[in-house]
Amino acid sequence: MAKSNYVFIYLLLYCVGVSYAQSSYTSNTIIRNKVALTYTSQIDVRELTGNNDGKAVETYLRYCDLPKGEPWCASFVCWVYGKNNVTNPRSGFCPDLFQQKNIVWTRNSNHNITPSRADIFGIYFPNKKRIAHTGFIDKWTSTQVHTVEGNTNQAGSREGDGVYRKIRLTRQIYAVARFIK
Repeated sequence: MAKSNYVFIYLLLYCVGVSYAQSSYTSNTIIRNKVALTYTSQIDVRELTGNNDGKAVETYLRYCDLPKGEPWCASFVCWVYGKNNVTNPRSGFCPDLFQQKNIVWTRNSNHNITPSRADIFGIYFPNKKRIAHTGFIDKWTSTQVHTVEGNTNQAGSREGDGVYRKIRLTRQIYAVARFIK
């Protein structure tokens, strides 16, 4: 009788654990999809005069307490996360989004986790000696990354004029951070 009670308790705990894991996975997927809907809804936003301005751009900047005219790729990322209640640093400074606790992938590392949709990428600029551009990963493959990013252009500049869907080479990416866990 005692043995059957242990079996019953084990099965009950197992089922609760599986149920919790599935609900956690589902919740994570739902949040990632909501974030993706938000960032894709912003594709085709353009600056008003090409000077980091315009209604939507200034909304992204205000979310991070920045004035009109500041670079806004990181502010765009933070604003999208904020619209979906994802905790973020609310910063317009790209390196703030790539704190070690959030990094899941770095170029040339053997300990990477495969990036997921709604994670963010960072591109390192040697002349700045830091990550100086960021955006969302929509799809990750071993050779290409499909992105949605703000303050870029058709050429992929870090000082562009709008929100664009881009395809970048995976080798261009310096780091990937995860805020949806």
